[in-house]
Formats: sequence, C-alpha cells, structure tokens
Amino acid sequence: MADRITANLPARDFAVTRAFYERLGFAVEFADSTWMILSRGAMEIEFFPHPQLDPKESWFSACLRVDDPDALRAEWQGLGLSADEGAIPRLTDFFKTGDDLRMFAVVDPDGSLLRVIDNRD
Repeated sequence: MADRITANLPARDFAVTRAFYERLGFAVEFADSTWMILSRGAMEIEFFPHPQLDPKESWFSACLRVDDPDALRAEWQGLGLSADEGAIPRLTDFFKTGDDLRMFAVVDPDGSLLRVIDNRD
C-alpha cells in the first residue's frame, strides 16, 4: 500500500454522518461506536464521535483534491443541498481566494468544511 494520510472529522451522530456522505458517493469501510471510515475511490475521511459539537461553531475542515471538480460538483448539486451561505449542510459555487487554486466547498451536517480543490490548476 502507498503512503497516505486521511482527514479526521467530528460526527455528532454516526448514522446521520454516514447517510449524508453516502449521498455524496462515499461507502463505509469501517464503523464501530468509536470510529468510522468512509471512502470514495482514493478519498478517505475518518470520523470520531463528538456529540457535543455545535455545527455553527465548528472549525474542522479537510481538502479533497480531484481531477474533475466540475463533474463532482454537478453530481453533488443534483442532491439538492442548499446554496444558502448560512445553511448547514450546504454546497458552494466555485471560488478562488487570491492566487489560490480553484475550488468549491461542502459543509457537512456537523459544520465541517470540505474544500474540493481542482488538481488541474
């Protein structure tokens, strides 16, 4: 197996988190009461329980680097996620900040920010 690193994000309720990410095309690789690992191809996100988390106060985030963010955003846009800036969960349009890479973002039900970054930039 190649060297790798995975993101670790909080989940107030594993069932809710699992259902949300399954809609995004992730599958469960492992789950018990203390840890959950979800994957979509080479992308993996690991979750730990954090039942006291306030999604509006969350500062957790991860970067997903993909070769075709346009196709991924179009797929996820079809799920009906809110585009409202204050909604949790939500899906943003593409953006750049300064000289940063082109990206869009997803905020999950626990307030974690997923930056989906275009590998082609």
